[in-house]
Amino acid sequence: MVKLRWTFWLLFIPLPALHAQELGEESYGIASFYSNSFYAKKTANQELLKRNTYTAAHRIYPFNTLLEVTNIYNKKSVIVRINDRGPYKRGRIIDLTEAAAKKINLRKVGLAKVKIKVI
Repeated sequence: MVKLRWTFWLLFIPLPALHAQELGEESYGIASFYSNSFYAKKTANQELLKRNTYTAAHRIYPFNTLLEVTNIYNKKSVIVRINDRGPYKRGRIIDLTEAAAKKINLRKVGLAKVKIKVI
């Protein structure tokens, strides 16, 4: 009976609210890209991080969310899949892999203001 009571009370413990993505939802901020030391290591969803994939890290979007990332300065875009958490550097909203960063000319500059759109 005690075990049943524990189970019953566990149902009423509030879970942290997860960010539900809405199709077309947009946000703006600073994008960066992964440093070399992160490649060939596991991401937060246990995939190996590869330079040539179009993946990214975001703090709140669920894994496998597809985002269109547009560089505000040159209007170039790339579609990435969220497979990691971060960036943890204050003021940044997304970390891109090398391939994704090259596609929007972020690799040369290092940081850029971007628009992120859920697709």
